[in-house]
Amino acid sequence: MSLLNRMLVRGTVVLVDSARKLQALQMRLTAGEVKDGLEHFEPYGFTSNPLTGAEGIAAFIGGDRSHGVLLVVADRRYRIQGLEPGEVAIYTDEGAKIHLKRGRIIDIEADVINFKAATAVNFDTPAITQTGTITSDGDQVAGGVSQINHPHGGVLRGGDQSGAPIGGGG
Repeated sequence: MSLLNRMLVRGTVVLVDSARKLQALQMRLTAGEVKDGLEHFEPYGFTSNPLTGAEGIAAFIGGDRSHGVLLVVADRRYRIQGLEPGEVAIYTDEGAKIHLKRGRIIDIEADVINFKAATAVNFDTPAITQTGTITSDGDQVAGGVSQINHPHGGVLRGGDQSGAPIGGGG
């Protein structure tokens, strides 16, 4: 076996230990060799838990097979195809994805999207379009008028309708 063949080896994921600071994988390498504890180096700010059968490239520094690192793990079974040059996507095997498209467009597809912010979620956009129902457990304020706590002018007795909400109430 040449030094290059001992240094870089292709394989498939067998098992993942994602509870560690640097994820460790068991890989089935070429020629049926199984290696445990291969450290999975990932780009800063990105992480994944690869599925069994995903493919990876393992590196063994100096050809020493006692300690290997995984340089990259990919999974062609779920990779999004047909991206335009320059586009980027993050995806899962279930079809959830964030697709950064040409024209500065971001498409997000998922069954549920949860935003959790300690202070606020801000949208700086001239328009928001949505389909479906909007539900809320809290109040909404539009044009300075609270949806829940706002006074009305022209209030009458009985079944008559009140006037429009008074701006800025609440």
